[in-house]
Amino acid sequence: MTTKIITKKFTLTDEVRARIQKKLGKLDKFFPSDTEATVTLESLRNGERVEITIYRNGSIFRAEEAEKDYMCSLDKAVGVIERQIRKNRTRLEKKIYMQKDFFTQEEFLEAEDEFVISKVKKFNILPMSVEEAVLQMNLLSHSFYLFRNADTGNLNVVYKRRENDYGIIEPTE
Repeated sequence: MTTKIITKKFTLTDEVRARIQKKLGKLDKFFPSDTEATVTLESLRNGERVEITIYRNGSIFRAEEAEKDYMCSLDKAVGVIERQIRKNRTRLEKKIYMQKDFFTQEEFLEAEDEFVISKVKKFNILPMSVEEAVLQMNLLSHSFYLFRNADTGNLNVVYKRRENDYGIIEPTE
């Protein structure tokens, strides 16, 4: 697995780089060697945050953890990705294993049952600004909101992030 390390207010030493490589090595059993992984390390006021994103054949595996030090955050983030892979084993095999070489070994736990859709909502998608969409999302007490961006005409999603700020998802072609 090729690893790209990005730091934000964090000093990257050879020891830190080696620890990251060793921890991500645990995931090598699930991915072939040409898989790309990005690790972001960031110092926060009360600890350090580690974000791991792995790209493989159109699938994205992502985990973000913040703890008192990067080692704890790294351990938890690797564990999260491992659980994602194990939990969704059957779906991932159907989607990607058919393309061959996604998983190099079969070391999985029991897969989760099929997804159960318990509710379907239908609503008119109105053109509005991003600010209006955030306001509407907050009024509904939702964590995300789908709307038509009045500026671009495209469907967008605004969402509330863990850091209590907001994000927007915009489609690209």
